[in-house]
Order: sequence, then structure tokens, then C-alpha cells
Amino acid sequence: MLKTNIAGVNLKNPTILASGILGVSGASLVNVAKNGAGAVTIKSVTPENRKGYPAPIMITTSHYGMNAVGLSGSGVAESIGEIGYAVKNSGVPVIASIAAQKISDFGKLAKEISKADSQLIEVNISCPNVEDEFGKPFATDPDIAAEVTREVKQNTKIPVIVKLSPNVFNISEIAKAVEKAGADAINAINTVGPGMAIDIRAKTQILSNKVGGISGPAIKPLAIKAVHDIYKTVKIPIIGTGGVTTGEDAVEM
Repeated sequence: MLKTNIAGVNLKNPTILASGILGVSGASLVNVAKNGAGAVTIKSVTPENRKGYPAPIMITTSHYGMNAVGLSGSGVAESIGEIGYAVKNSGVPVIASIAAQKISDFGKLAKEISKADSQLIEVNISCPNVEDEFGKPFATDPDIAAEVTREVKQNTKIPVIVKLSPNVFNISEIAKAVEKAGADAINAINTVGPGMAIDIRAKTQILSNKVGGISGPAIKPLAIKAVHDIYKTVKIPIIGTGGVTTGEDAVEM
């Protein structure tokens, strides 16, 4: 009864590890899968090795989490092996998440990451577009979001999930644009913000980057509203992400 299907890929249950720190390696993905996840997503892969921001990069409270990792990672070449390991050993569908700062790089990444034979590819379009005069994230413009989607679709035969940002005026407009461009599914939402937290004793910002994306229980109402709005607009599957910490949260989503 808990079985579900996303773009032709069968899941034994509808829980998915979101892209992040629990999915930095093939071994970590396998571990999460063995603990019951219906599918697992690797931390977003970038074209080249990225060092990311120095510590502290994350804080958690009872109400929210906040992070500014800086998309650290080993790059696509090494990540192919990690994803391949998870595909062979996890026993559940593996989602390869990709992120880039140029539209053309999304296409190149999709082509390369497809060599790992993951069951799905997630396109993280929350990154800043370095080809844009103001460095706006791809997710904030429906035309550019659609262009990224088409670029990825042209470079892989694997079903494509587009991960949307909540930091837009009308998320349904973006969802409709990527669906029309060929997206097979949508993931909503990414982190909210950016936000900031202060260490009142040290009298300075806690995160080394000063600001970071907000996650955790506080963003669940925003995620549910976004999923609701997208559901009214598109016909493709939606992966609801953000603030889910209990079984009741999952049912609500």
C-alpha cells in the first residue's frame, strides 16, 4: 500500500532522502537505504571539486536548521563512482543531484552523471547564474528554469526531477515552465531564506558565511503551501521536501 512510482521508477515506500549531508558518499546512501528509505539522493554534484565554506557551516535548534555549506564536494568524476556504488548496493532507486552555475554546465553534468546509471536525476536550480548580470538563481526565472531543464533533458535519457526554490513570487509559474520544458517530476522545496543567527555572547554571526538556507520544522507550512500550489498547476509527480520530521508530517505532505 505504501508503494509509489515517480516517472516510471518504483519505490517500495514514499520516503526519500533529500540531497544533503547524509548523502555525501555511496556508503552513506547505502546506510540510509538500509534504514528504510524508499529512495536516496546524493548531495548535489558540481562540475569540479569545491572546497565550500569553512566551519561553522550549520546550526540546529528545536525550531529550525540553517546551513551554508557552499556546495562542497569532490566533483563529477569522483561522484560517478560513489553513485555507482549506491546503485549496486542500496537496493533502492538512487537519485543523482546536480548543480551548476552555467546552463551549458548543467548539460555537461547530466551527460557525465548518466554514466553512473542512477534511476533519476535531480536538477538543483537554486544556484546563482554566473551568466546573469545580477547572479540571480536559475529558479527565479521561468524562462531560464525551462532552458536549464531542456539542456538537461537533451543530455540524458534518465528521468529528470527539477528541484525548485521557494524564494520566488509565484512557484507555480516556475513549475509550469519546467513541466512544459520536459521535466518528469518536481521537487519542492529547497531551503528558505537566506537567514541569519547571532551568537549573543561572541557578538557575531554564527555561520562563517554569515547567512544560510533555513530548513527544519519552521519551513514545513511553506513547503506544504508550495506543494499545494504546484499540484494545482502541473500533472507530473511532486516530491514534497521541507520540515518533515515525523510520520504525521509525512502524511500531511
